[in-house]
Amino acid sequence: MFDPVIAPSGTLLGLLQRGRGDGTLHALTAPRAEALAALNQCVLRDPRHDWQVENRSLYYARLFLDLGGELDEIEAHLFDVEDVFHTDESRTGLSLAVLGHLASYGRRDALELLRRYAATGSNWAWALDELALRDDDAGLRALAVPVLARFTTDAEGEAALAAVVRDAFEPRPWRLWAEDPRADIAARVRAAHETGCFDRWQRQMRPAGPRPGWSVAAVLEWAQQGVERGAALHVPAARCLAAVAGPEDRPEIVRAALDGTEGARCTALRYLADSNDPHVLDLIEAAVAGGTAPVVEAAVDAFERMRSVAAVDRARGWARRPDALGGAAGRVLACRGGAQDSDLVLGVLREAVRGEGCDAPTLWTLVDGAGRLGIACAAPVLRHVYRETASSHLRGRCARALAATDPSFATGFAVECLWDCEETTREIAARHAETGDARVVERLRRLAADPAEEDEVQMAVRSRIGPDASAV
Repeated sequence: MFDPVIAPSGTLLGLLQRGRGDGTLHALTAPRAEALAALNQCVLRDPRHDWQVENRSLYYARLFLDLGGELDEIEAHLFDVEDVFHTDESRTGLSLAVLGHLASYGRRDALELLRRYAATGSNWAWALDELALRDDDAGLRALAVPVLARFTTDAEGEAALAAVVRDAFEPRPWRLWAEDPRADIAARVRAAHETGCFDRWQRQMRPAGPRPGWSVAAVLEWAQQGVERGAALHVPAARCLAAVAGPEDRPEIVRAALDGTEGARCTALRYLADSNDPHVLDLIEAAVAGGTAPVVEAAVDAFERMRSVAAVDRARGWARRPDALGGAAGRVLACRGGAQDSDLVLGVLREAVRGEGCDAPTLWTLVDGAGRLGIACAAPVLRHVYRETASSHLRGRCARALAATDPSFATGFAVECLWDCEETTREIAARHAETGDARVVERLRRLAADPAEEDEVQMAVRSRIGPDASAV
């Protein structure tokens, strides 16, 4: 997956890449050609840092509808010769998802493009999943021959077909084809389904990892073997220790946490933290001071999982440390601290933005903490992160925190959030946006009537504009 280049947040392209509501509002007032050029650039060059969890497809599809956009550039992108050589689904996934939403809105040209790509494109499985939700039975049955032709009839081809049928995200096409009146198609799909079920059963009968009766030493050794193979096994190993270790094994586990091998040390720290051992906080501090990078990471993660009063008290003393443990302490206070910890959380939040920028992973927890603690002084920082982050999920967390800390949220960012790409952000906006703005009432009505909108958003909308509400 390529690393996207995000334009400045003050530009139309930058707003659309981030999925901000202001992107749609600006595009609708910009020259149509300019707006469509920026929109196509986003759809063809996926701007998401984490394309598997961030939403953009419905956001872009709605803007295509509002602008009356043509699909020529999407078509050229899907059927470019590059599709043969760069088969990673991230190249075409966003385009296909946008077409899927357009098809659900009645765009016949989008449906036809999906059908053509499912028959000939490299990322055909994604296109087939989109069609499974939107196409009729006749359209799906017509794809049986070209899809099955992708798999040879020898043993290797049939095994590949069985794996695809077994792992299909949307099973509807395969179920239709299993009942196809053409005997050769139906028999082949049914055989692939049976093989896939047998493969799944075999995997379940061959579990890997520790077995009942293992000793503490054996579990720690298994964790170290994982390190040597390049696999981090300390989390499942800690769960195994919880099953096999008794009170008499504590000295051995504490020794492993102090000076064991890398895998054993990570495992022991995780186990002792989960069991709230009275000395684990000192062991964590020692691991951060003198451990390898994986040990430091495991120690910090183990500390953040702790929910004891002692852990929160220790976090207050560590929050000003300029290392990984100091950052973790700030996140612990953000999650579990009290009102007296507001200044510490705010300090860690400001330092994270200054030192790591508006896309730092640590901000997710700190932003949530600012909202949970109602830190009014955090509002300027939260507004800055909201504007600048490329992560639509982090922006949504900022919106939730601003709703709790910023009195101007209802008449400011909440309005644009009604057009945001993330449904959770639209839900927040639907609950808070000031309805004195005519745009808000009209947008709420449109969201309530849109069949593609998420149920949670529509419930929030109806709480504002229902028969007993006062929004209209």
